[in-house]
Amino acid sequence: MKKAVILCAGAGSKIWPYNRIRCKAMIPVSNKPCVAHSVDILCELGFEDIVIVGNLFVEEVKAYFAKYANVKVITDNAPKGTAFSLLKARELMGGEDFLCLYGDTVIDKSDIEALIDAFDSGKDNAVLADSIRSRADDCIGCEIEDGKIAQIWGHSGEATHFFAAFALKGNIFETLERNSGRFTNVEVGMMPHIEGYLEMSLSDLMCDGEEITAVTAQKKVFNLDKPWHIMEANCEINKRRCEALKENELAEGAAIDETAVIKGFVKLGKNSSIGSNVIIEGNIIVGDNTRIYNGAIIQGNTVIGNECAVRNACFIAEGSTVGDDCVISHAAELEGVVFRRVYLYHYMEFYGVIGENTDLGAATVCGTLRFDNGITAHRCKGRKEYAECFGDASFLGDYCRTGVNAILMPGVKIGAYSVVGAGVLLNKDVPDNTLIYTKQELVEKPWGSEVYGW
Repeated sequence: MKKAVILCAGAGSKIWPYNRIRCKAMIPVSNKPCVAHSVDILCELGFEDIVIVGNLFVEEVKAYFAKYANVKVITDNAPKGTAFSLLKARELMGGEDFLCLYGDTVIDKSDIEALIDAFDSGKDNAVLADSIRSRADDCIGCEIEDGKIAQIWGHSGEATHFFAAFALKGNIFETLERNSGRFTNVEVGMMPHIEGYLEMSLSDLMCDGEEITAVTAQKKVFNLDKPWHIMEANCEINKRRCEALKENELAEGAAIDETAVIKGFVKLGKNSSIGSNVIIEGNIIVGDNTRIYNGAIIQGNTVIGNECAVRNACFIAEGSTVGDDCVISHAAELEGVVFRRVYLYHYMEFYGVIGENTDLGAATVCGTLRFDNGITAHRCKGRKEYAECFGDASFLGDYCRTGVNAILMPGVKIGAYSVVGAGVLLNKDVPDNTLIYTKQELVEKPWGSEVYGW
């Protein structure tokens, strides 16, 4: 098996506000687009032809993979579901067996290899499945018995696993062509979306008497479906990468000041440095041309990008990700994920995800715990959702700003191209392209020495 298709044509509406300027598959995980993790693994495994099927913002996908000789990006101009998007790659597969992945998932290399081995050793189509851990993972899923798919369900409590990847025979396209465009394997009273799902075509194969081999993932598969999944994926992938460090790795021109305290191992890119009085509490990975200095404190399993300045007694919590060209300065506290070119210049505290090209005003702070110790409710496409983890984080979209002393309460989301003004106590989501600010009533009265009895 040397060919693969990666499906990236979905709108990604549930992960708002991060779908406003990008394809969901291009959301960064450990400072690399989600889909690029899969592409790089496939390249390592010797795949010769990789086809990415995109739609919205497909130009960014094409630009990123322009230098990959074995990657071709095509467009599904009117996507009607994963089954029909996969059909767009039919000619490029040439009738051969192939691997099919979703662009918004991060899968460990060992699990992809296990899926390929299972397909090669058997005669059936095969799937890689991971456990559904809670209702927060509501999705199209399946039941597994004796290493085979026993039943496929649409958003049902009966499902125990979700689909992560597929190893498919070349003749699967014949089944895709007769996909009804509606998911019918639902419980009575459920309301399926009108869309042609690949999983429904697999169910059609089962109705024809074919068996589908099921491989259970040994490492957690991350599906970027909702905003908090960005934090979850980054935290775990950072951990896997940082724990692999067994010694310091310093590229050409990299340096560590003798006053720095390093309680772990560091990987520094070209011309990057750890300067005076910096404290590193664990393993970290740093890109090229990044300076960490003036008493910055960084906890372990943190990944920092290229061309960054991390300085002046700032604090970065464990498992965080800092994108390229960011500034974290003057006693700023960060726990979470910031995309490219985010500025946290002056004292503040942020917990959550910050989109690209966003600037936080001085003393912007986030609430991280509810007074009632309750569970924060989110709205995704209008539906109430409860996050399994990171639910109290704040989520700022791309090209946003906050004013001084803005306060963001747990779970709020701020749309792209929006501004939260100075002094706002924000306790609700802010739409894209919105300015929200507070009105202040001033009281003016005479005052002077006579007030003090003179």
